[in-house]
Amino acid sequence: MIFTSTKLAGAFIIDLEEKPDHRGFFARTFCADEFVAHGLKPTVAQCNLSFNHKKGTLRGMHYQILPAAETKLIRCTKGAIYDVIVDMRPDSPTYLTHIGVELTAENRRALYVPEMFAHGYQALTDNAEVIYQVGEFYTPGYERGLRYDDPILDISWPIPVTEISEKDQNWALLESVLIGV
Repeated sequence: MIFTSTKLAGAFIIDLEEKPDHRGFFARTFCADEFVAHGLKPTVAQCNLSFNHKKGTLRGMHYQILPAAETKLIRCTKGAIYDVIVDMRPDSPTYLTHIGVELTAENRRALYVPEMFAHGYQALTDNAEVIYQVGEFYTPGYERGLRYDDPILDISWPIPVTEISEKDQNWALLESVLIGV
């Protein structure tokens, strides 16, 4: 695996290191030893699959707080998505900063999401499928979320939103929940 750090400390883009032969190629998509060597949490508590019928579908922005904070390893296995993460660590120099990465079935790229980062994505194709390896169990009492269109975050989604859950559409704006912003 090829680990590329991002401007958000602890967040990595992970590309495959393909071993080609006449049949195609072989590549490792996860290795606990390599994760530890890069300072990443290698725990996988759950694996989730998300399927999106329509291009423009938006899911997120979700995270869990301590003691149930999650890491995530996100990979698009069919179609394409625009994946966004936001640093929600108040003591971080990149607090409330975000990055976006295009993950596609063709580029086979993954995004490692550290604990206390909000995560969401937009389907760039119809029938987009996404797999998540998650480092903590889903714990509803610790779940939090951000509005995808929050003006403080100023995320530029690549295409208009066509579908979004009521829950994701109704997260409170940061202005109403943050002190001093």
